[in-house]
Amino acid sequence: MDHNVELKEFLRSRRARLSVDDVELGGTAGVRRVPGLRREEVAQLAGVSVDYYSRLEQGRHLNVSDEVLDAVARALGLDEIERSHLFQLARTSPRRGRRRPPARVQRVRPGVRRVLETLDDVTPAWVFGRRMDVLASNRLARALMTDFEALPPRDRNVLRYTFLDESARDLYVDWAEVARDNVAVLRLDAGRHPDDPLLAELVGELAVKSPEFRRWWASHNVRERSHGTKRYHHPLVGDLTVDYECVAVLGDADQTLCVYTTEAGSASETALRLLANWTGAPNSAVRSASE
Repeated sequence: MDHNVELKEFLRSRRARLSVDDVELGGTAGVRRVPGLRREEVAQLAGVSVDYYSRLEQGRHLNVSDEVLDAVARALGLDEIERSHLFQLARTSPRRGRRRPPARVQRVRPGVRRVLETLDDVTPAWVFGRRMDVLASNRLARALMTDFEALPPRDRNVLRYTFLDESARDLYVDWAEVARDNVAVLRLDAGRHPDDPLLAELVGELAVKSPEFRRWWASHNVRERSHGTKRYHHPLVGDLTVDYECVAVLGDADQTLCVYTTEAGSASETALRLLANWTGAPNSAVRSASE
């Protein structure tokens, strides 16, 4: 990931989504050949010179201050996640000519695995790592989505499943929304880890094989994996809606524990219990991608 290019494209994409109706500018808008604000208009809103903003948007790594980045973020209407992403891109120096560090194997510690085991017959739960790799899952999670741990280590990845496994399009009722969100999560990860060779390999593979991925990757949207709702159409138990909560695993960088729940007394709760019963072999140990 070339951070010069990433910074340039991110700023351009945020500028293009704005219109003159979204901001307060002096003078007249004039005739526009392309959507979005012009560079000089963003510079005016941020209180910097047009030349300075142009060099920033060209991906040149300037010694830019926090105050200027904050002003640019406000001018572009960035939310907190986008603002953090902008700072990350602007603060990361290019690594041309340097050797990429070897990919580090992420491992789930035994205590976290036991947490998943405790939830084994209650609710689906996963531990995700960098690039949305599936590091560990419990039995009900494997029954709901797919058994990632039965796959080769390289394929234990939510993005590969979402875009390259046809069953995912049937499983997710709102496949396009889920897929776009997953791409946005990966974009945020790419900003934080520009020298990750496995991430570059993943992006390259998906860009070649999926036109939807190429389109959504080019949008430069970013998203934090935190909480939300998903709808499934499961081949065994039919439709169910789950709420998910994701929390960072303290002490293990870039690991996230995600737990799915259903509303008490709902049809989704009944469906999840039915799924647990149908796949209810004796409590199985949590299988981990590190094993």
